[in-house]
Amino acid sequence: MPDLRALDLNLLVLFQYLVEERNLSAVARRLGITQPAASNALRRLRATFDDVLFVRTPQGMLPTPYAQHLAGAVAEALGMLAHALEAPPRFDPATSTRRFRVAMTDVGEIHFMPGLMERCAREAPGVRVESVRLQGPELQRELDAGQVDMALGAFQGLGGGLLQRMLFRQGYATLFRHGHPTAHEGMGLKAFRAERHLVVSHAAPYGQVNQALERAGLVLASHFSVPHFAAVPYIVSVTDLLATVPSKLADSAAERFGLRVLTPPVRVPALQSNLYWHARFQRDGGNQWLRALIVDSYAQR
Repeated sequence: MPDLRALDLNLLVLFQYLVEERNLSAVARRLGITQPAASNALRRLRATFDDVLFVRTPQGMLPTPYAQHLAGAVAEALGMLAHALEAPPRFDPATSTRRFRVAMTDVGEIHFMPGLMERCAREAPGVRVESVRLQGPELQRELDAGQVDMALGAFQGLGGGLLQRMLFRQGYATLFRHGHPTAHEGMGLKAFRAERHLVVSHAAPYGQVNQALERAGLVLASHFSVPHFAAVPYIVSVTDLLATVPSKLADSAAERFGLRVLTPPVRVPALQSNLYWHARFQRDGGNQWLRALIVDSYAQR
């Protein structure tokens, strides 16, 4: 049995052409090589398989029984390889039914998903976007494996093999209900600390706001808390609690829930939202299309 490690793929191409042409000169022309080069390749092919493979006859170069045995498998293998090496089919959003999995936080879902759904309905009616909740090493593994197409938002702990594109930076704002007895824009730190607050306890990757509140003197354990941002506007709209949240969420919630907004009298680092994807899918047509759509819809100009 020939050693596959020593097998020259070009010899298999010559074998396939000889099966089809049964003429070494015709094979040489088809390969774009000289007759002597084709003869030399045939000698190497015979040595590799320890068989004469093709015998010259008045009807042309006919395959030996062993060559006939090889012919079907060689043709199939070369065909599969040629198919694999073809350029992938062009991604057409208008006809695609692809389902993209995009990692987002609850804040990301509130900000990104409505616009993505609207754009897909208009431009790619068969495409679906599925939001998944993953963080840190688990998200990295899923991106590495291609199980998640991209991540969208302010994520921490992502590294090797990933590419990213900044979308926007935002600060924080404090929400309170219309008619709140004491909260107002411009209130000082002492008055701000005296209020009752609603804290988002599982705020990663937005935990910097809780750290800033603690540095300002708030004892978070003494305040009410929820694990996610999604419930915040519902609670704030019917209580006297204050909630400090990313500014884009504050703007959206204030309009929909009739809330007021003030600038918190604490220093919180700006929050940067990025688009992340794995380098392996840099040239994937569908991934490129969705990235372009996201950048067009949400990137700061």
